[in-house]
Amino acid sequence: MSGIVIIGPAHPLRGGGIVSFNERLAYAFQDAGHSCEIWSFSLQYPGFLFPGKSQFVTTPPPKGLTIRTLINSINPLNWILVGLKLKKKNPELVIVRFWIPFMGPCLGTILRLINKKQTKVICIADNIIPHEKRPGDKLFTRYFIKSCDAFVTMSKSVLSDLQKIAPSKPAKLTVHPLYDQFGPQLPQDIAREKLGLNRQEKIILFFGFIRPYKGLDLLLAAMREPRIQSMQVKLLIAGEFYENEDRYHQLIQEYELKDQVILHTHFISDHEVGIYLSAADLVVQPYKTATQSGVTPLAYHFEKPMIVTNVGGLPEMVPHKKAGLVCEPNSIDIARSIETFYQIGTSHFTPGIQEEKKKYEWSTMIETLFALHKEIKQ
Repeated sequence: MSGIVIIGPAHPLRGGGIVSFNERLAYAFQDAGHSCEIWSFSLQYPGFLFPGKSQFVTTPPPKGLTIRTLINSINPLNWILVGLKLKKKNPELVIVRFWIPFMGPCLGTILRLINKKQTKVICIADNIIPHEKRPGDKLFTRYFIKSCDAFVTMSKSVLSDLQKIAPSKPAKLTVHPLYDQFGPQLPQDIAREKLGLNRQEKIILFFGFIRPYKGLDLLLAAMREPRIQSMQVKLLIAGEFYENEDRYHQLIQEYELKDQVILHTHFISDHEVGIYLSAADLVVQPYKTATQSGVTPLAYHFEKPMIVTNVGGLPEMVPHKKAGLVCEPNSIDIARSIETFYQIGTSHFTPGIQEEKKKYEWSTMIETLFALHKEIKQ
């Protein structure tokens, strides 16, 4: 293909899974022999919309990738200049990430300025209906959707949301590929030593940015259930708070969990990811709402069983009693599933995880995008 541009956050932005995804997708295109670069943000969020401590990392950029820091999400003049620059570059394919309606005016304006006869636009939609609603969401989303030629989603729930808004737009469903760029799994005892954790204890992991919809409060309530107390399970929370952390500290105190909860609530850098996943017995995603989750393919890469709640696309990604356990989004059922996991044991899930992870190759995503591109060019 004559040229591919990915529009979305990349280094040095701290975008979590979306940044990792975009950079890994660019490598996948390059590995397949295609020219690809990422057009990222000079300003992604104004300060009042960003809940974390910093929007940037200080680590070196990924080697071998062209990342252009161009887009200011709140400057309409910038949108026009970037759109004209993209029109001049005239790539054959633009892949744009959409995860929050706030980006709709910016991205929709840029995409309206390109040469649509030459350049086709495919959106990889993480969400159509956001987890955390704000005024203007529907208007911004519709404005963006009209600027795209086709869509890829990674869960049936997002595909369904899209088809309600844009039933005539071509769309394909595919799997969320593995995050395989964080190195191999470490022996558990070595990973725990690096984190200062006891090698013998039962340790479950809540991983990633802490936001209201992710249900950490449900998991904390599950930790106080008598069945979990009697098993002496420890909960390792690894990720930065993207909301007020006081309520969680209050819950830990109220539930008397000080000795059961291990807080590593800083931004988890790329070189730390594999250590945390390797150290855990189990990854728990107690989400209250969800589309898909980047934590799931991360757990697959490190071959960790999962407990996920029966919301959104999570049950599609984690076959019950094969790669993990699916439960209802309430503390009692989460606690029951944690107990069941330790009764069954990790070895029960390992063959299923190894079989299931074969579906999550980056080549599948590439083939889906190219098939869709071919369809919309005809």
